[in-house]
Amino acid sequence: MSTVQQPDPKDRPARLTVGVIGAGRVGPALAASLQLAGHRPVAVSGVSDASRRRAEQMLPDVPLVPPAEVMERAELVLLTVPDDTLPGLVEGLAETGAVRPGQLLVHTSGRYGTRVLDPALRAGALPLALHPAMTFTGTPVDVQRLAGCSFGVTAPEELRLAAEALVIEMGGEPEWVAEEMRPLYHAALALGANHLVTLVAQSMELLRAAGVEAPDRMLGPLLGAALDNALRSGDAALTGPVARGDAGTVAAHVSELRRHAPQTVAGYLAMARATADRALAHGLLKPELAEDLLGVLADGTDLPENGEDR
Repeated sequence: MSTVQQPDPKDRPARLTVGVIGAGRVGPALAASLQLAGHRPVAVSGVSDASRRRAEQMLPDVPLVPPAEVMERAELVLLTVPDDTLPGLVEGLAETGAVRPGQLLVHTSGRYGTRVLDPALRAGALPLALHPAMTFTGTPVDVQRLAGCSFGVTAPEELRLAAEALVIEMGGEPEWVAEEMRPLYHAALALGANHLVTLVAQSMELLRAAGVEAPDRMLGPLLGAALDNALRSGDAALTGPVARGDAGTVAAHVSELRRHAPQTVAGYLAMARATADRALAHGLLKPELAEDLLGVLADGTDLPENGEDR
Protein backbone atom coordinates (compact mmCIF):
# COMPACT_ATOMS: atom_id res chain seq x y z
CA MET A 1 0.00 0.00 0.00
CA SER A 2 1.31 3.45 -0.91
CA THR A 3 2.61 5.55 1.97
CA VAL A 4 2.73 8.75 -0.07
CA GLN A 5 0.60 11.36 1.64
CA GLN A 6 -1.91 12.99 -0.69
CA PRO A 7 -1.87 16.80 -0.55
CA ASP A 8 -4.78 18.51 1.10
CA PRO A 9 -6.93 20.30 -1.51
CA LYS A 10 -6.54 23.49 0.56
CA ASP A 11 -2.77 23.34 0.00
CA ARG A 12 -2.99 23.22 -3.79
CA PRO A 13 -2.36 26.44 -5.68
CA ALA A 14 -5.73 27.75 -6.85
CA ARG A 15 -6.06 28.23 -10.59
CA LEU A 16 -9.33 30.16 -10.77
CA THR A 17 -11.34 32.16 -8.31
CA VAL A 18 -14.96 30.98 -8.41
CA GLY A 19 -18.16 32.86 -7.70
CA VAL A 20 -21.77 31.69 -7.54
CA ILE A 21 -24.83 33.76 -8.37
CA GLY A 22 -27.86 31.80 -7.23
CA ALA A 23 -27.26 29.58 -4.21
CA GLY A 24 -29.93 27.04 -5.05
CA ARG A 25 -29.25 23.33 -5.01
CA VAL A 26 -26.85 23.30 -7.97
CA GLY A 27 -24.45 26.22 -7.62
CA PRO A 28 -22.91 25.47 -4.21
CA ALA A 29 -22.40 21.81 -5.16
CA LEU A 30 -20.56 22.71 -8.36
CA ALA A 31 -18.45 25.29 -6.56
CA ALA A 32 -17.57 22.77 -3.85
CA SER A 33 -16.59 20.27 -6.53
CA LEU A 34 -14.39 22.84 -8.26
CA GLN A 35 -12.81 23.57 -4.89
CA LEU A 36 -11.84 19.91 -4.60
CA ALA A 37 -10.14 20.25 -7.99
CA GLY A 38 -8.00 23.12 -6.72
CA HIS A 39 -10.03 26.19 -7.62
CA ARG A 40 -10.99 28.72 -4.95
CA PRO A 41 -14.57 29.82 -4.26
CA VAL A 42 -14.45 33.48 -3.21
CA ALA A 43 -18.05 34.74 -3.23
CA VAL A 44 -21.62 33.53 -3.37
CA SER A 45 -24.91 35.35 -3.77
CA GLY A 46 -28.25 34.06 -2.52
CA VAL A 47 -31.63 35.66 -1.94
CA SER A 48 -33.70 33.40 0.29
CA ASP A 49 -32.85 32.28 3.81
CA ALA A 50 -32.74 28.67 2.56
CA SER A 51 -30.19 29.51 -0.13
CA ARG A 52 -28.04 31.37 2.37
CA ARG A 53 -28.09 28.44 4.77
CA ARG A 54 -27.24 26.10 1.91
CA ALA A 55 -24.28 28.25 0.88
CA GLU A 56 -22.99 28.35 4.45
CA GLN A 57 -23.21 24.55 4.68
CA MET A 58 -21.67 23.74 1.30
CA LEU A 59 -19.18 26.62 1.11
CA PRO A 60 -18.17 27.50 4.68
CA ASP A 61 -16.13 30.69 5.06
CA VAL A 62 -17.09 31.90 1.57
CA PRO A 63 -18.67 35.35 1.95
CA LEU A 64 -22.26 36.04 0.93
CA VAL A 65 -22.29 39.19 -1.18
CA PRO A 66 -24.48 40.90 -3.81
CA PRO A 67 -24.26 39.62 -7.42
CA ALA A 68 -22.20 42.60 -8.60
CA GLU A 69 -19.57 41.85 -5.98
CA VAL A 70 -19.48 38.18 -7.01
CA MET A 71 -18.71 39.35 -10.54
CA GLU A 72 -15.99 41.66 -9.26
CA ARG A 73 -14.21 39.01 -7.19
CA ALA A 74 -14.37 35.90 -9.42
CA GLU A 75 -12.63 34.84 -12.60
CA LEU A 76 -15.19 32.05 -13.15
CA VAL A 77 -18.81 32.82 -12.28
CA LEU A 78 -21.52 30.15 -12.05
CA LEU A 79 -24.97 31.49 -12.94
CA THR A 80 -27.18 28.93 -11.24
CA VAL A 81 -30.59 30.57 -11.32
CA PRO A 82 -33.95 29.33 -12.67
CA ASP A 83 -34.27 29.17 -16.46
CA ASP A 84 -36.78 32.00 -16.69
CA THR A 85 -34.56 34.26 -14.58
CA LEU A 86 -31.36 33.70 -16.55
CA PRO A 87 -31.87 36.01 -19.58
CA GLY A 88 -32.79 39.00 -17.42
CA LEU A 89 -29.87 38.35 -15.06
CA VAL A 90 -27.37 38.24 -17.92
CA GLU A 91 -28.75 41.42 -19.47
CA GLY A 92 -28.67 43.21 -16.15
CA LEU A 93 -25.07 42.21 -15.42
CA ALA A 94 -23.98 43.37 -18.86
CA GLU A 95 -25.89 46.66 -18.74
CA THR A 96 -24.46 47.60 -15.33
CA GLY A 97 -20.87 46.92 -16.42
CA ALA A 98 -20.43 44.02 -14.02
CA VAL A 99 -19.01 41.73 -16.71
CA ARG A 100 -15.24 41.86 -17.19
CA PRO A 101 -13.37 40.95 -20.39
CA GLY A 102 -11.93 37.44 -20.18
CA GLN A 103 -14.26 36.40 -17.35
CA LEU A 104 -15.61 32.85 -17.65
CA LEU A 105 -19.39 32.95 -17.36
CA VAL A 106 -20.98 29.52 -16.87
CA HIS A 107 -24.70 28.84 -16.71
CA THR A 108 -26.21 25.47 -15.78
CA SER A 109 -29.58 25.67 -17.52
CA GLY A 110 -30.49 22.66 -19.62
CA ARG A 111 -32.83 24.71 -21.79
CA TYR A 112 -30.30 27.25 -23.04
CA GLY A 113 -27.01 27.05 -24.90
CA THR A 114 -24.59 29.95 -24.94
CA ARG A 115 -26.73 32.33 -27.00
CA VAL A 116 -28.51 33.44 -23.82
CA LEU A 117 -25.10 34.78 -22.71
CA ASP A 118 -24.70 37.02 -25.78
CA PRO A 119 -25.05 40.29 -23.80
CA ALA A 120 -22.13 39.19 -21.62
CA LEU A 121 -20.20 37.96 -24.66
CA ARG A 122 -20.42 41.45 -26.17
CA ALA A 123 -18.93 42.74 -22.92
CA GLY A 124 -15.97 40.40 -23.33
CA ALA A 125 -17.01 37.39 -21.24
CA LEU A 126 -16.22 33.81 -22.22
CA PRO A 127 -19.58 31.92 -22.35
CA LEU A 128 -20.08 28.29 -21.36
CA ALA A 129 -23.24 26.19 -20.85
CA LEU A 130 -22.61 23.23 -18.53
CA HIS A 131 -25.75 21.37 -17.50
CA PRO A 132 -25.35 18.46 -15.04
CA ALA A 133 -27.85 15.72 -15.90
CA MET A 134 -28.63 14.94 -12.29
CA THR A 135 -31.17 15.86 -9.64
CA PHE A 136 -29.77 17.77 -6.67
CA THR A 137 -30.68 17.62 -2.99
CA GLY A 138 -28.89 20.75 -1.84
CA THR A 139 -26.69 18.73 0.52
CA PRO A 140 -23.04 17.62 0.43
CA VAL A 141 -24.05 14.26 -1.08
CA ASP A 142 -24.48 16.09 -4.39
CA VAL A 143 -20.73 16.60 -4.68
CA GLN A 144 -20.21 12.83 -4.51
CA ARG A 145 -22.95 12.21 -7.07
CA LEU A 146 -21.17 14.40 -9.62
CA ALA A 147 -18.65 11.59 -10.07
CA GLY A 148 -19.57 10.02 -13.39
CA CYS A 149 -22.47 12.44 -13.98
CA SER A 150 -23.00 13.46 -17.60
CA PHE A 151 -23.01 17.18 -18.40
CA GLY A 152 -24.65 18.68 -21.46
CA VAL A 153 -21.89 20.95 -22.80
CA THR A 154 -22.36 23.82 -25.25
CA ALA A 155 -19.69 26.43 -25.95
CA PRO A 156 -18.01 28.30 -28.77
CA GLU A 157 -15.68 25.93 -30.59
CA GLU A 158 -12.59 27.75 -29.30
CA LEU A 159 -13.79 27.16 -25.70
CA ARG A 160 -14.89 23.57 -26.12
CA LEU A 161 -11.77 22.06 -24.58
CA ALA A 162 -11.93 24.45 -21.62
CA ALA A 163 -15.59 23.59 -21.04
CA GLU A 164 -14.93 19.86 -21.17
CA ALA A 165 -11.92 20.23 -18.87
CA LEU A 166 -14.04 21.95 -16.21
CA VAL A 167 -16.59 19.13 -16.36
CA ILE A 168 -13.87 16.52 -16.01
CA GLU A 169 -12.39 18.38 -13.04
CA MET A 170 -15.79 18.15 -11.33
CA GLY A 171 -15.75 14.39 -11.90
CA GLY A 172 -18.31 14.54 -14.70
CA GLU A 173 -18.52 13.24 -18.24
CA PRO A 174 -18.88 15.93 -20.93
CA GLU A 175 -21.50 15.30 -23.62
CA TRP A 176 -21.53 17.83 -26.47
CA VAL A 177 -24.96 19.30 -27.32
CA ALA A 178 -25.36 21.68 -30.25
CA GLU A 179 -26.89 25.09 -29.52
CA GLU A 180 -30.05 24.43 -31.52
CA MET A 181 -30.56 21.04 -29.85
CA ARG A 182 -30.59 22.30 -26.25
CA PRO A 183 -34.40 22.54 -25.87
CA LEU A 184 -34.87 19.01 -27.25
CA TYR A 185 -32.07 17.70 -25.05
CA HIS A 186 -33.67 19.27 -21.99
CA ALA A 187 -37.14 18.00 -22.89
CA ALA A 188 -35.73 14.46 -23.11
CA LEU A 189 -34.25 14.69 -19.62
CA ALA A 190 -37.43 16.17 -18.16
CA LEU A 191 -39.53 13.46 -19.78
CA GLY A 192 -37.38 10.75 -18.22
CA ALA A 193 -36.48 12.16 -14.80
CA ASN A 194 -39.21 14.60 -13.79
CA HIS A 195 -42.11 12.48 -14.98
CA LEU A 196 -40.55 9.42 -13.36
CA VAL A 197 -40.84 11.07 -9.96
CA THR A 198 -44.53 11.77 -10.56
CA LEU A 199 -45.19 8.19 -11.69
CA VAL A 200 -43.38 6.69 -8.70
CA ALA A 201 -45.16 8.98 -6.25
CA GLN A 202 -48.54 8.06 -7.74
CA SER A 203 -47.66 4.38 -7.64
CA MET A 204 -46.76 4.58 -3.94
CA GLU A 205 -50.00 6.40 -3.15
CA LEU A 206 -52.04 3.69 -4.89
CA LEU A 207 -50.16 0.92 -3.09
CA ARG A 208 -50.87 2.58 0.25
CA ALA A 209 -54.54 2.80 -0.72
CA ALA A 210 -54.42 -0.92 -1.51
CA GLY A 211 -53.13 -1.65 1.98
CA VAL A 212 -49.41 -2.09 1.27
CA GLU A 213 -47.52 -0.91 4.36
CA ALA A 214 -44.11 -0.37 2.72
CA PRO A 215 -44.67 0.65 -0.91
CA ASP A 216 -41.13 1.95 -1.24
CA ARG A 217 -39.72 -1.45 -0.28
CA MET A 218 -42.04 -3.18 -2.72
CA LEU A 219 -41.29 -0.83 -5.61
CA GLY A 220 -37.53 -0.54 -5.11
CA PRO A 221 -36.42 -3.86 -6.64
CA LEU A 222 -39.11 -3.73 -9.34
CA LEU A 223 -38.31 -0.21 -10.49
CA GLY A 224 -34.57 -0.80 -10.25
CA ALA A 225 -34.85 -3.85 -12.51
CA ALA A 226 -37.18 -2.04 -14.92
CA LEU A 227 -34.82 0.93 -15.21
CA ASP A 228 -31.79 -1.29 -15.70
CA ASN A 229 -33.58 -3.34 -18.37
CA ALA A 230 -34.81 -0.21 -20.15
CA LEU A 231 -31.34 1.34 -20.25
CA ARG A 232 -29.84 -1.89 -21.53
CA SER A 233 -32.52 -3.02 -23.96
CA GLY A 234 -34.80 -0.08 -24.78
CA ASP A 235 -38.23 -1.09 -26.09
CA ALA A 236 -37.32 -4.76 -25.88
CA ALA A 237 -37.69 -4.39 -22.11
CA LEU A 238 -41.41 -3.54 -22.38
CA THR A 239 -43.60 -5.90 -20.36
CA GLY A 240 -46.92 -5.86 -18.54
CA PRO A 241 -50.55 -6.04 -19.66
CA VAL A 242 -50.33 -3.31 -22.32
CA ALA A 243 -47.36 -4.89 -24.09
CA ARG A 244 -49.06 -8.30 -23.84
CA GLY A 245 -52.39 -7.01 -25.15
CA ASP A 246 -54.34 -7.93 -22.00
CA ALA A 247 -57.23 -5.57 -22.69
CA GLY A 248 -59.36 -6.97 -19.89
CA THR A 249 -56.68 -6.28 -17.30
CA VAL A 250 -56.15 -2.75 -18.58
CA ALA A 251 -59.93 -2.13 -18.47
CA ALA A 252 -59.98 -3.35 -14.87
CA HIS A 253 -57.12 -0.99 -14.04
CA VAL A 254 -59.00 1.97 -15.50
CA SER A 255 -62.16 1.03 -13.62
CA GLU A 256 -60.33 0.82 -10.27
CA LEU A 257 -58.45 4.04 -10.87
CA ARG A 258 -61.69 5.86 -11.66
CA ARG A 259 -63.10 4.59 -8.36
CA HIS A 260 -60.11 5.18 -6.08
CA ALA A 261 -57.86 7.77 -7.76
CA PRO A 262 -59.61 9.54 -10.65
CA GLN A 263 -56.82 12.09 -10.86
CA THR A 264 -54.47 9.36 -12.16
CA VAL A 265 -56.69 8.10 -15.02
CA ALA A 266 -55.57 10.60 -17.65
CA GLY A 267 -51.89 9.89 -17.00
CA TYR A 268 -52.44 6.12 -16.97
CA LEU A 269 -54.27 6.23 -20.32
CA ALA A 270 -51.70 8.51 -21.93
CA MET A 271 -48.75 6.35 -20.87
CA ALA A 272 -50.60 3.15 -21.82
CA ARG A 273 -51.31 4.52 -25.30
CA ALA A 274 -47.65 5.46 -25.74
CA THR A 275 -46.61 2.01 -24.52
CA ALA A 276 -49.05 0.30 -26.89
CA ASP A 277 -47.74 2.30 -29.84
CA ARG A 278 -44.15 1.38 -29.07
CA ALA A 279 -45.01 -2.27 -28.42
CA LEU A 280 -46.84 -2.48 -31.75
CA ALA A 281 -44.02 -0.78 -33.63
CA HIS A 282 -41.46 -3.22 -32.21
CA GLY A 283 -43.52 -6.36 -32.74
CA LEU A 284 -44.13 -7.02 -29.05
CA LEU A 285 -47.89 -6.43 -29.14
CA LYS A 286 -49.69 -8.73 -31.55
CA PRO A 287 -51.96 -6.83 -33.96
CA GLU A 288 -54.84 -9.24 -33.35
CA LEU A 289 -54.75 -8.37 -29.63
CA ALA A 290 -54.36 -4.66 -30.15
CA GLU A 291 -57.90 -3.80 -31.30
CA ASP A 292 -59.69 -4.33 -27.98
CA LEU A 293 -56.77 -2.84 -26.08
CA LEU A 294 -56.71 0.33 -28.18
CA GLY A 295 -60.48 0.57 -27.82
CA VAL A 296 -60.17 0.61 -24.04
CA LEU A 297 -57.41 3.19 -24.23
CA ALA A 298 -59.33 5.36 -26.70
CA ASP A 299 -62.30 5.97 -24.43
CA GLY A 300 -61.16 4.68 -21.05
CA THR A 301 -64.20 2.41 -20.64
CA ASP A 302 -64.56 -1.21 -19.69
CA LEU A 303 -64.59 -3.91 -22.33
CA PRO A 304 -68.04 -4.94 -23.65
CA GLU A 305 -69.28 -8.23 -22.31
CA ASN A 306 -70.64 -11.20 -24.25
CA GLY A 307 -69.93 -9.76 -27.67
CA GLU A 308 -71.97 -6.54 -27.16
CA ASP A 309 -71.37 -3.66 -29.50
CA ARG A 310 -69.44 -0.79 -28.02
